[in-house]
Amino acid sequence: MKIFIADWNSTAADQVAAELNSKVGNQVAWAVHVDVSDWESQRRAFESAVKQLGRIDYVFPIAQISEQHWLPEDLGTRSGKFEKPNLEVFEVNANGALYSAALAISQFRRQEPNMKGFRGKVCSAASACGFYCIPTLPVYTASEHAVVGFTRAFGRYLPREQITLNTICPSIGATGISTGSFCEKAEARDHLITLEALTSAFEHVITSDISGEAIEVLPGDEGFLVRKDPDFTNEKCKQSIELARAPDHRAWKLHEPILE
Repeated sequence: MKIFIADWNSTAADQVAAELNSKVGNQVAWAVHVDVSDWESQRRAFESAVKQLGRIDYVFPIAQISEQHWLPEDLGTRSGKFEKPNLEVFEVNANGALYSAALAISQFRRQEPNMKGFRGKVCSAASACGFYCIPTLPVYTASEHAVVGFTRAFGRYLPREQITLNTICPSIGATGISTGSFCEKAEARDHLITLEALTSAFEHVITSDISGEAIEVLPGDEGFLVRKDPDFTNEKCKQSIELARAPDHRAWKLHEPILE
């Protein structure tokens, strides 16, 4: 297997690639700098991967950043002006994931199914915040809900093209996002996820035919769970959604690939 690592921290990405190549004794990993919130940056990085690898079987959009000030600290009460909010968290976590998915799916559609019968698989990283709401993480929560919603929707359209799309949603992990006393409190209460559970969730996705699923990685040693969709409020709500899901709905044609 060969891999292409695209990361904002190009020094760390180069180091990981070098370590992998050293272990194998051959060139199996490459690295490139990318700003996932920028379409052109992602496009250039992806094209580099295609040029180097040829066929792409798996794409893992896992870039995430934590909550930031999104409303201006200066209220502009004296000037009366309104400042643009900071939506960088959404641009990285949500826009970035959709840019990656768009690149991956476009490439997969150009490829024939492999020996296992699929053109390609996308597995992104979101968060358990995609199922819950945290008042102090409004933009981060919105970005995770966006990824979960996109995955559940388009991931159930793609299998007809031998493509799958899923997302992994960890609870609290010992990462650059969860740090300091918060992480220490979570660890003391056995609320941190395990690396084994996280890797098992990814392995489950890439070795199965599931698509359109959001997998929650649970705290402690509880493993992972494929989360069910929310229940319908009543029968009319269910019928309304089924009407929109019907193959004769006008939106179906919006997503069909245009073949030359």
